Amino acid sequence: MPRFLRDARRALVAALAVLAASSATAGPAAREREPIGTVREVYDGTLTPDLAVSTFRHIDWLLPSSRIAPSAHPRPLPLAARPLSGVRFHSRGRDWDLYDYLAVNRVAGLLVLKDGHIAAEIYQYGNTPETRWMSMSVAKSITSTLVGVAIHEGYIASLEDPVTRYARSLQGSAYEAVCIRDILMMASGVRWDETYTNPQSDRRHLLEAQISQTPGASLALMAKLPRAAAAGTVYNYNTGETMVAGEVVRRAAGRPLAEYLSEKIWKPFGMASEATWWLASGDGTTMAGSGFAATLRDYGRFGLYILGDGVIDGRATLPDGWLREATTPKTLKGGERQDYGYFWWPALATIDSPDPEGAFAAEGIFGQYVHINPRERLVIVEWSARSKPEGMDIVDDQDFFAAVARALH
Repeated sequence: MPRFLRDARRALVAALAVLAASSATAGPAAREREPIGTVREVYDGTLTPDLAVSTFRHIDWLLPSSRIAPSAHPRPLPLAARPLSGVRFHSRGRDWDLYDYLAVNRVAGLLVLKDGHIAAEIYQYGNTPETRWMSMSVAKSITSTLVGVAIHEGYIASLEDPVTRYARSLQGSAYEAVCIRDILMMASGVRWDETYTNPQSDRRHLLEAQISQTPGASLALMAKLPRAAAAGTVYNYNTGETMVAGEVVRRAAGRPLAEYLSEKIWKPFGMASEATWWLASGDGTTMAGSGFAATLRDYGRFGLYILGDGVIDGRATLPDGWLREATTPKTLKGGERQDYGYFWWPALATIDSPDPEGAFAAEGIFGQYVHINPRERLVIVEWSARSKPEGMDIVDDQDFFAAVARALH
């Protein structure tokens, strides 16, 4: 087949994929009911407060998305005998309570699970238990967990494997000398600018590749990046690294991330509702570092899956010790300690909450959290609708999570 015909065929396949996904995720009536912004406005931080809310609960309208099938037998979440109360704490020079926090940090949904029971469930800004809300970089922690599942199943031999053993399209690039562990620590040494609000940053170039829905565009972008440091020596937060990790899982397991998630976690653990996950391109590649959306309770169930070390009905789905390794600070080559795990954030001490209690979290911009405190058997899910990707937390979220743990201790 002549090259121009192959190119035309690829473009047609991509266009049809975009059209099909858009039709499946939002019909005309739905769009007429509630206006939303654009994905560029999301990253620019230029949505009005009301438009941010409607956009964040309909991100599958922004870009083509995969569907993640739920379980036919949802895991129950019973009410706690002792509901959350008496949350009062000090943060950033002031005293606060639960209601202050909900207001000033623009919390759109809050779920608190103590010992698997609902101690608090709050919806704001028109959200309901059926609402799916964006999680942004919470998706990174989901991708990391799927790496663990793939290792447990033998699809990935070792974290020391070079990423190019699986992601063959990166052969010959700066990722040639990078192992899977380097990627999970955001320490590939490949140059990257994560600035969300700068249209010229690498992160925004990745977004533009996603908007184009051109097959292979995201990984082609990653393959062109130059090296800035030796692999494993320098931490640099990089959403592109999660695309590499996602490609490793996809090629190793032989199916898209969304399908693998549904098969290995979403259905078996008993998630009650369908979730969605942005596609990076029209060939079915998942946007591994962002664009995941689910209900508040299903995020809570995912937190319980993690809290239980990935055991489902008595069956391990993760390697022994995986979660402790994935959720604790790492030491880079050369001895520098980095307060980051494998796409998970260990909780850090603050002036007002000096004991983080071994907690950790999946975190996303605009104030999205799945916070897990193993010692207190506590999962806190938070949705927020803040106006800018970062820096709009008037109250320190970590101080609030610590206050909830104290109130339920």
